[in-house]
Order: sequence, then structure tokens, then C-alpha cells
Amino acid sequence: MDIARKAVIGGLLAASALVAPQHAWAKAASVEDRLDRLEAEMTELRGDLASARQENQQLRIRAEQAEARAQAAETQARATDTRLAALESKPAPAPVAQPDGFKSGATTFKLGGYLKLLAASTRYSEGEVATNSLGRDFYLPQTIPTGTGPASRVTDFTAKQSRFWLNLDTAVSGHSVKGYLEVDFQTSPGTQGSQRTTNGYNLALRRAYMMIDRWTFGQDWSTFQYTGALPESTDYVGGAEGTVFVRQPLIRYSAPLGKGATLHLGVENPESGTANLGSPSLIENGDDHMPDFTARLALTGKRHELSLAGLVRQVRAENAGVATTTGGYAVSLGGKLFFNDAKTGDARFMVTYGQNASRYIGLNFAPDAVYVPATNKLESVNVLALIGAVRVPLAPGVRANLMGSYQNIDYSDSLALANIATFNKKAWSAAANLFYSPVKNIDLGIEYRHGERELVNGADGSTDRVEVAAKYSF
Repeated sequence: MDIARKAVIGGLLAASALVAPQHAWAKAASVEDRLDRLEAEMTELRGDLASARQENQQLRIRAEQAEARAQAAETQARATDTRLAALESKPAPAPVAQPDGFKSGATTFKLGGYLKLLAASTRYSEGEVATNSLGRDFYLPQTIPTGTGPASRVTDFTAKQSRFWLNLDTAVSGHSVKGYLEVDFQTSPGTQGSQRTTNGYNLALRRAYMMIDRWTFGQDWSTFQYTGALPESTDYVGGAEGTVFVRQPLIRYSAPLGKGATLHLGVENPESGTANLGSPSLIENGDDHMPDFTARLALTGKRHELSLAGLVRQVRAENAGVATTTGGYAVSLGGKLFFNDAKTGDARFMVTYGQNASRYIGLNFAPDAVYVPATNKLESVNVLALIGAVRVPLAPGVRANLMGSYQNIDYSDSLALANIATFNKKAWSAAANLFYSPVKNIDLGIEYRHGERELVNGADGSTDRVEVAAKYSF
């Protein structure tokens, strides 16, 4: 029994001796693998740490760059604010003027004018006015039929009032030399066509003058005329009987007096439009020797214009080589009162009185003088004329005009009424219009006018006219 137990115990010990080395080796191999894995993990961690450090470095660099850009932007913004403040503290620069006209050598040329269409429907109470005559083109009181003729109505369309002008300006040795040329198609009836076919009309001279410093030489509005009194109208004149209206060759000197005052002195072309006793037809004598002498004092202010003008002249006529003369004079006061600083609204007027000066007033509605063959004398004709108008702005580009005009004539008491029975005695007219400018340089207008004419013998006539006008100014 003991021997058997000892044998088993010995066998177990032997087996244990054989198994123990293998178990120790296996355990050693497991530790080595764990160390390898740990080393691999450490290597991986070191790589991740290096990557994290590199990424953090890049993030710091980008953050520093972003901060630098932000600081630069803030610095630039402060500099911009400083420049803006400096600019705002300075006055705004004046706008740069655009070129006006064109230059050739030392002369600047400017072309301007307007194109105008006028459509009119006119009623005459005592007859009809001849077609293609001035009385059909615009309101001319001396053409209103009088008496007991049948009433008539006519309609006319025309573009002959279209106008062109050329302005010249040259600097010559420190002097201002200017020139002006203006034409339209209104003055002459025309010989190139009729209303039935081509409607051709002759180009007519209106004004042509040169200015050298204070001197004017050429054809212009008479120094005696204040053009500022002419109302805005679809009509060519706008109240002919009451206004001074003359264009003619002249020599004029303009002297500034200071504080908006200018004195104009003129020597102008003479011409006498007389009538023979018993016949109201005007005669252009062409016998004048002395020029007409004119003067006008112009006063301008922020809200007003004033004009005081005077005229002295000689009226001369010859019959069968025998001459006769008489003196003439006229005075005229005109003005304009502006309703606002923009000068879009105003009241304007002109009052004129003259003796033997009728060609300057109302487009020669009355004769300058009446020639009496029996005595070889020129008898005097006195004229009183008035015109007034109001221009009212209603809205941007819209305005209305109201106007009235009047002329009365007194003939010499030495003239028998029977011999001047058919001469003009008086005329008046009133008109109202509405103008609309939808865009710059375009004017559209509609106007109604009533006018009357009366002769010395009491015969009279009237006219009513509705006009529509479209004008493009350039």
C-alpha cells in the first residue's frame, strides 16, 4: 500500500516536472506580446500626439493671422472714417461744366432754337382774312374784319414759326467779341409752295448782330422795347396791340451803372409809315434823313425787373419832290415781378405813350402821322398802349397764363372825322392758356383768345381763336 502510494506520488511529481517548464514558457510569451502591443499603442499615441501638436500649431498660426487681419481691417476702417470726416468738413466741389457748343479756332459756336407746330381754329364776326396772310398766322388786330360782313370760321396748321439761332463767341486780344444770327419762316408769306401742296416758306432774318465789349452793331430788338413784358403764349406775339415790338438795324452802347442798373443808348434805322388823308393804308416813305434815337434804363433785382425807355425821332415824307417833316417821341414803362425765387411765376406789364411813333407800337396798328396834301403837312397821331400778363405755376411742369392788351388812338383835331372815318381807333384782346412740359425742352399749350377792333366811324369786328401748340426747344 505504501509502495503503491509512493509510486503514484512519484508519477505525479514527474508529470508536474514535465508540465511546469511549458507553462512558464507560455506565460513568458504572453507578456512579450503584451509588451509589443503596448509599444505599438505607445507609438500610435506618440503619432497622434505629434499630429495634435502640429494641428494645434497650425490653429495658432491661423488664429494669429486672423487676429492680424482683423487689426489691419480695424486700422483701415479708422483711417477711412478719418478721411470721410475730413471730406465732410470741406465744401462740396462745384459741378464740372459740360462742353457747350463746339470750337473752331478761337471761336465757340452754339446752335439752338425750336421746332413748333401750331394748329388754330379762328372765327371772325364780320368777314374773312385772306389765306396765307399774317393775320391767319398770328393775332394781328389790324386784320380783323369790321362792318357787317358774314361771319366766317377758318382752321390753319403751320410750322413756319420754327426758329434757329447761331451764337458765336471769340476772345480777341482781351476783348469779348460775340455774334448772333437768328432766323425763322414766319415773316415772309413764302413763294416755294402753298398749303395745298408743299407748304414751303422762305427763311426770314430776325436778328443778326455783333457785340464788341459794350457796343452792339447789327439788327436786334429796338432799344426802346422791353422784351420781358411779352407773355408766354401760343401766339407769335401774345397781345400785339398793347406792346412795343420792333426789330431793326441799330448801333447801341450799354453802360453798367452798378447795383443791377444798366443804361442802353441806341441810334436806330429810321422809317416812317404814314397814311394819306382819306385812306388808312400805310405808306413806307423811305425818305427819312435822321436816325431814331432811343434810350432805356434797365433795373434788375432778385424779385423784379424794371425798364424805362424813351424815343425821339423825325417823321419825313416827300410828295412830288416836296418834303414835309414832323417830330415824334414816345415813353414806355415796363416791368416784371417774380412770385418766387425760382422765377416760375410772375406778373408783367408795359405802358407806352407816343406821338408820331406808331410803328414802334402794336406793329403799326396806327399810322405814324397823317399826310394832308392840301396843306403839305403831317398831322399828329397819339397812341396809348397797355399790356399785362400773369404767369402762375400750378404743378411741376404745368403753368397757366392770363393776359390782356389794349391800344387807343387820338388823331389831330385838325382832321375832319369824315376823312379818317375808316382809320383804326382802338383794339383790345384777352387770352388765357395752359402749358404743360412733360419732359425737359418740350412745351405743349392750348390757348383761347378774344380780340376786337374798332374804327373811327364806330364800325367794329371781333375774332375768337383757339390754338394748340407743340414746341421742342434745343
